[in-house]
Amino acid sequence: MTEEMPVINMTATGSNIKTLIKAKGFKVTELQNILGFNTPQSIFKWMRGESIPSIDNLVILAHILNVTIDEIIILN
Repeated sequence: MTEEMPVINMTATGSNIKTLIKAKGFKVTELQNILGFNTPQSIFKWMRGESIPSIDNLVILAHILNVTIDEIIILN
C-alpha cells in the first residue's frame, strides 16, 4: 500500500499569502521592512507562487498575520 505524501500547492499557497496580507491591511513594503529584506522581490515571488518562504520567514509571517503556519500553507 502506497500512501500519498502531502505536497505544497505553491500557486494556492501564494494566493493565500497574498489574500492574508491584504486582509490584514499590510503593504508589501511594510513586510519587507519587518522581515529585513533589501527589496520586496521575495515577497512578490511568494505571492505569485514562484517560491515559498523559508521556515524562519513562515514563523514570522504567521506571527505578523496572526495565523498558524498551517493556515498559510495549502496542500494538494
